[in-house]
Amino acid sequence: MLKPNLRRTCAALAAGTSLALALTACGGTTKKDVKDDNASAASAGKADPNAATKKGLTVGFLPKQVNNPYFTTADKGGEKAVTELGSTYKEVGPSSATDTAGQVSYVNTLTQQRVNAMAVSAQDPGALCTALKQAMSNGIKVVTYDSDTSPGCRNAFVSQAGAEDLGRTEVQLLAEQIGYKGEIAILSAAQTATNQNTWIGYMKDELKDPRYKDVRLVKIAYGNDDAQQSFQQTQGLLQEHPNLKGIISPTTVGIKAAAQYLSGSKYKGKVKLTGLGTPNDMRKYVKNGTVDAFELWDPAKLGDLAARTAVALASGQITGKEGETFKAGTTTYTIGKDGVINLGKPTVFDTKNIDQFDF
Repeated sequence: MLKPNLRRTCAALAAGTSLALALTACGGTTKKDVKDDNASAASAGKADPNAATKKGLTVGFLPKQVNNPYFTTADKGGEKAVTELGSTYKEVGPSSATDTAGQVSYVNTLTQQRVNAMAVSAQDPGALCTALKQAMSNGIKVVTYDSDTSPGCRNAFVSQAGAEDLGRTEVQLLAEQIGYKGEIAILSAAQTATNQNTWIGYMKDELKDPRYKDVRLVKIAYGNDDAQQSFQQTQGLLQEHPNLKGIISPTTVGIKAAAQYLSGSKYKGKVKLTGLGTPNDMRKYVKNGTVDAFELWDPAKLGDLAARTAVALASGQITGKEGETFKAGTTTYTIGKDGVINLGKPTVFDTKNIDQFDF
């Protein structure tokens, strides 16, 4: 993902996303990168669910982009949880959502500073893997959130929502809005974004269902989680495909930029837009008729769970192995295959409920 004074992801929904999926929310990797290293790091060590929660730990948060409103909200949730658990929160990260080399450098920085655990939203799983493995070899527990790396390069992944749920529900939302007929496009974040690509994969699979026989995906555009680029990509999509009926943007930056363009154009109300966004970003576009409905998870809750997972790992309560359970706040979570922990199902926002949320 999903605004009290939000700064400028992808990033979100979520989710498990990705949303969270963030995965957006939202960098990424290829399928080969993941398959080359699919032995989860979670297998090392033995969990003691009765172990006391350690205090005085240092937990580092490394988002894809520090000045992104989605990650600002998520990381504030993480900071609050770390503080409540009696430990110290530290945040570092690049100002660009495509600065993969910079993100690797920040992983190395946190390793050198000997943090006890780090929560990372991976821009590019392949690029980060070596650095994350080095961190783990130094006894640092590694949690990914919003966007994952290869399972063998971290202890656990906190997914914003079921990835399949996110991908399929975004197609379902848009198809209903366009009457299951017409050309559609996807406005994604970076071309390498893991969570984005996972969601898009499920979108394509959903579109194979016979009920979408009259819906045609004509293009996937990439705005790199940059507002200006996403705005221009939206404009370009409509120029290139004048019969476009709808756009899915599974990234909080992208959907806001697309809504901004549509709201001031002749396409307002005619070209439908959905995807993953925050209520505070999208409220005016829902109320002025530019957007009918969109979805997301609560990024603050995603950050909170990432932090609590990191502390549970550092305390020895879990290792990230499938089937382990732990309590985060008032909720008990079960770790799934490859160390994946799902936050829950995404929320759909529309005129009926959007004023009930403030993030």
